[in-house]
Amino acid sequence: MAWLVLVISGLMETAWAIALDRSAGFSRLVPSVVFVVTLALSMAGLAYALREIPVGTGYAVWVGIGAVGTALVGMVALGESASLPRILCLLLVVAGVIGLKIFH
Repeated sequence: MAWLVLVISGLMETAWAIALDRSAGFSRLVPSVVFVVTLALSMAGLAYALREIPVGTGYAVWVGIGAVGTALVGMVALGESASLPRILCLLLVVAGVIGLKIFH
């Protein structure tokens, strides 16, 4: 259960990062509220998962999921560069996250 919560928390990290960008420095209400809610959910889930998963592994997986998710949303929905080197680097992060789970 801790791993599932950790993955969901990583996805919430993606949500709060995108909401933070869309909040325009907290000048837009809806994205600002989404940011606060998803940030709280992400942190609560991380805290829950760290009760069973070592902090180094849990935090690295959480950050990796959030970073890859945010980069993918940027490339797919926000017009950011989707170059081959960038995609290969994201695949390396995914491989690292999978490795951390396998060797946990």
